[in-house]
Amino acid sequence: MSNNVFFPSYTIGDDAFDKIPEICARYGKKAVLIGGKTALSKVQDTVTALLEESGFTLLDTLWYGGDSTLENVNLLLASPSVQEADMIFAAGGGRALDTCKMTAHALRKPFFTLPTIASTCAACTSLGVQYYPDGQFRGVHASAYPANHIFISPKIIAEAPIEYIWAGLGDTMAKYYESVVSTRLLELDHSDALGITISKMSAEPLFAYAADGLADARQGKTSRAFEQTILAIIISTGLVSNLAEHNYNTGLAHAIYFGLVALGKRKEKHLHGEIVGYGILPLLLLDKQRDEFERVYHFNKSVGLPTCLADMDVTEKEDIDIVIHTAANTPDLDIWPYKVSEEMVRDAVMELEEYNNNN
Repeated sequence: MSNNVFFPSYTIGDDAFDKIPEICARYGKKAVLIGGKTALSKVQDTVTALLEESGFTLLDTLWYGGDSTLENVNLLLASPSVQEADMIFAAGGGRALDTCKMTAHALRKPFFTLPTIASTCAACTSLGVQYYPDGQFRGVHASAYPANHIFISPKIIAEAPIEYIWAGLGDTMAKYYESVVSTRLLELDHSDALGITISKMSAEPLFAYAADGLADARQGKTSRAFEQTILAIIISTGLVSNLAEHNYNTGLAHAIYFGLVALGKRKEKHLHGEIVGYGILPLLLLDKQRDEFERVYHFNKSVGLPTCLADMDVTEKEDIDIVIHTAANTPDLDIWPYKVSEEMVRDAVMELEEYNNNN
């Protein structure tokens, strides 16, 4: 059985967009720019000028629709400018990029991502997350084809609300711990093994650079620390997602996220990556990785990620029970080196609560 593996390339730097004409010329001359409203306001003038000066034709600039739904994909597919374009430029955060990605896949057109926030690896991955119009999760659009190239401007990303990058730290670090534990006893194919091996680059740069990178971004500055941080979030994690089986990229940290989701509106003010960042801690306690637990605990403290349930406004026993029960029974634990019981999850969560009380 054949296995197609495609790698995206990328450019990073405050002048990254200057490389667009050089890199994209081989794909044609007619382009369409699609993205979120804020993202388009950040990139439209620069991209338009670069394309026009280089002999390209920008056929249209389009809002992606507000969410990554099949309905919005279908609206874009029906657009004459999208149909005529040789290539698609996608600007924004995860949902905008996923919408453009699914549109490009359907039309078999090359596409280029211009991430304006660094909260996920959507700019790098070939997968697209789908939602229903009411916001409920619909499924994952699977494809082997990531962006042809990623243009990363640290300056633009540093201008985004800091909480997006901050929450992205938790989701990024979880990529390493969850994938390594979930595949511990498996005999992996080459691409899976390569993805799991490089997943360490989703964690180590954050330990080294994230606190300083966040501090620089809060002052409106870009720096090497900030660049290393966003590369871990966008590129390292994205490559793991592209290389390794989807089910290998999850585990107890994401299971606990879905436990919080089960509380409904009571968790809405807390971001996905923020909750997942907390979930790494009970994962490491459950897996008896005490040294790594201490390391991640102090990392979370240093950047302000949650370390206890109260940090996510979960204090009532009934809510804690819902979180634990839901987490222990999600498919995220289907691929794990041992059976995880509800009692084991509860013990890990309660051990973490006690640890917080004593520190």
